[in-house]
Amino acid sequence: MSLDLLLAERAIARALTRIARAMDARDWDGLAAELTEDATAELGTGPLTGPAAIIGLIRSYLDACGPTQHLLGNLLVEVDGDRASSRCYVSDMHLGPAGQQDITFATLGDYHDEWRCIAGTWKLAHRTKLNRAHIGSFAVFGG
Repeated sequence: MSLDLLLAERAIARALTRIARAMDARDWDGLAAELTEDATAELGTGPLTGPAAIIGLIRSYLDACGPTQHLLGNLLVEVDGDRASSRCYVSDMHLGPAGQQDITFATLGDYHDEWRCIAGTWKLAHRTKLNRAHIGSFAVFGG
């Protein structure tokens, strides 16, 4: 394994962490900084094109709920030049808004991501989130 490959894997792992933390901190500019300009996603509601659409969908859930925590694990990364793919488990916990934090919602999922290295920085080009299970109430999201 080459040093370049190890550095790419590490950079992608760090970008995954920054994305999860940006969602939990509601740092939408920070999240946008991790995406390519033509990023796409499939997050369970149909295809999304462009950072604004992706972040808009995420905000439609997270802006209405209380604290969240997106935990990542079992990361696999495959690098091929300036492109890469990764698979990573996600366990995300969502609490209801202030005064309703006894309402919770959690998923067990899997992120399948595609990455591009642009000017030396790995950016998320596509994300598919596969949910294996969920527990709790969608009321967390204001529904």
